[in-house]
Amino acid sequence: MDLILWRHAEAEDGTPDQARELTAKGVRQSLKVAAFLRQHLPGDHRILVSPTSRTRQTVAALSGKFTLAPTIAPGASAQAVLQAARWPDAGGTVLVVGHQPTLGEVAAQLLGCGDACLSIKKGAIWWFSKREGSDQAVLRLVITPDFL
Repeated sequence: MDLILWRHAEAEDGTPDQARELTAKGVRQSLKVAAFLRQHLPGDHRILVSPTSRTRQTVAALSGKFTLAPTIAPGASAQAVLQAARWPDAGGTVLVVGHQPTLGEVAAQLLGCGDACLSIKKGAIWWFSKREGSDQAVLRLVITPDFL
């Protein structure tokens, strides 16, 4: 199984939090990462998206086929994200479009850093694979939009 964490692209400040939209820079970030993902995502992938405006706008650059997952909304736990993705047993590839600090907590947990939180930049992806024959995660790729 592969698990890809995609933090939403840059969004406007303000309230309500659920309605914050991408900035012009955020739109450019999402387009760059979406172009990269189109080249590298296997055909059997699933996409889970937090129900905020900014995450839906981020994933829209890639696909209109995704599942809204309220359990991964802002404030979700790392465990909620892993359960929604069905890590490590679902098979295939799951792309999760979500938020900090939750995605950083997921990455830290997968890397064996305990309760730490890693910083995932806006628009970045972290790509993990399950090591065959174990529950161990392997970090395959980290990339930010400014490197694409």
